[in-house]
Amino acid sequence: MTREVGAFEALYPQAGIEVRWGASREAVQDLLSGRADLAVVTRELEPEEKSVVVKGGMGLDGYRFARDAVCAIVHPSNPVVQISAEDLRGVYLGRVRTWDELGGRRLPIEPVVPPANSDLMTAFVQRVMGGAAPTAPAFLATGGDSATLRRVLERPGSIGFVSMTSVGRGAKALEVSALRGLPAHRLDPETVYKGEYPLTRFFNLYVRSSGPKLANGFITFVTSRDGQRIVHEAGLVPTSVPVRFARRSPMLGTHRTGETTNSP
Repeated sequence: MTREVGAFEALYPQAGIEVRWGASREAVQDLLSGRADLAVVTRELEPEEKSVVVKGGMGLDGYRFARDAVCAIVHPSNPVVQISAEDLRGVYLGRVRTWDELGGRRLPIEPVVPPANSDLMTAFVQRVMGGAAPTAPAFLATGGDSATLRRVLERPGSIGFVSMTSVGRGAKALEVSALRGLPAHRLDPETVYKGEYPLTRFFNLYVRSSGPKLANGFITFVTSRDGQRIVHEAGLVPTSVPVRFARRSPMLGTHRTGETTNSP
């Protein structure tokens, strides 16, 4: 958002946008109360937030501008390579307790969780837990993705979850299937873009329908090709422009360009 605001103000020097940081819940509350003109929400609206909008007769417009993934990570020495969303839910409910139940070694599973009020935890509860809070004993990583990664790398039996922007820092990302027995999907931008990787989440921009034109102008920029380039450079997946994926063939040493598809 810092880069998006900077690029927007460079194009329109008379525009002034003040950015305040906080959890998505705070952003939604500030938007609905009129303390903010636009909210950046890195999850879907909660049922109670939707209820407030409906009961208050408010007009609220939402725009998806990026796609992220909730990525299950383990110690690189862990032989397990994939997990189903239902087994992942079982781990965090305390029903699956040792790695041999998932095809690994007979080693206790040590879940790691971010703070309960974090957007990543909210997305995990929405996408994996079916709305239920984790009940298994877990290590609380209070320093965001970095703390989760550090704990997983220190403890061979650990499992945690991070944003896709944090994958590739030593921990192993598990392939994930929606249900036990279904094909598991590897985490990469293409599987996230196409919605094949099960644990995806959208980043959204919300504005009141009667809000200022400046807020809508900023949304137009973020969802434009220039704004979506910034999304891509941040390690997220663009959602409002066509995306082309290119893969290098290991046989030919040349690039095979994937089919261009329209984004959601």
